[in-house]
Amino acid sequence: MYLTDARWRELLRIRATDPGAVERAYARRVRRPTLMPDKRTLFLVAADHPARGALEVGADRTAMADRRTLLERLLIALSNEAVDGVLGSPDVVEELLLLGALNDKVVIGSMNRGGLAGAEWEIDDRFTGYDAASLVKYRLDGGKMLLRLVDSDPGTVPTLHACAQAVSDLAAHGLMAMVEPLPYRRDESGALVMSKDAPALSRAITVASGLGVTSAYTWLKIPAPDDNSVLDATTLPVVVLGGIPSGDPAADLTAWGSALTHDVVRGLVVGRSLLYPPDGDVAAAVDAAARVLKEAR
Repeated sequence: MYLTDARWRELLRIRATDPGAVERAYARRVRRPTLMPDKRTLFLVAADHPARGALEVGADRTAMADRRTLLERLLIALSNEAVDGVLGSPDVVEELLLLGALNDKVVIGSMNRGGLAGAEWEIDDRFTGYDAASLVKYRLDGGKMLLRLVDSDPGTVPTLHACAQAVSDLAAHGLMAMVEPLPYRRDESGALVMSKDAPALSRAITVASGLGVTSAYTWLKIPAPDDNSVLDATTLPVVVLGGIPSGDPAADLTAWGSALTHDVVRGLVVGRSLLYPPDGDVAAAVDAAARVLKEAR
């Protein structure tokens, strides 16, 4: 229904024989006049994980490596009218464009994917995807950047600087800068662990809010906090990050739903939790998340 053998083979043919089709697909995409429709919320599906080598879902370390399966699941999610669009790296965005799935959808391009998951240099998250100029050229709706803050890792510094420059460059063109600030620390073994306590999250929000020459076009992408007072740290629009699925979809939805009621929160961005639900029913997972967002707002 979504990605038949014929559609898949045609995508592979275009990839091999007609590279110019990608730029033509960017040019003919029907854009929305505004980011948020009349319902005043934004619901995006995230699909930029593979470009950072983050492929695991639960015990399956390569779940997101199968591109046909990933695209099939994205097509199912995007077919839900409640889903406003996608957040993705250039390769995924272009495949969805070639499949005709992004008309009248919000498309946010992922900018820094160089901090490969598990690499020694992971925190030095270089910009290896879209830049501001390409987002303007290809008529996308904004750029997303990941900012992991680790006080003990000097790799945080170049990432901070690059994100600040990207915020400024996007604002100069009137495009949304979606910044995802995540406080991390290293445990006794040296492994990176996200700090979920309120002071660490509040600090990360205030640092991200001040990046660049203006915050006029900045949005924040924040994990659903245990304490919603964390969200009092900003006036900027916030989308709640669904994050890695816990294995309990009902618990995940409950956690997101609480954060979605805060005044600064404008929507939801979820990836693996919806695309790879434990029961495999992507359509049902997306529909459940859409209901939670609607009821919360």
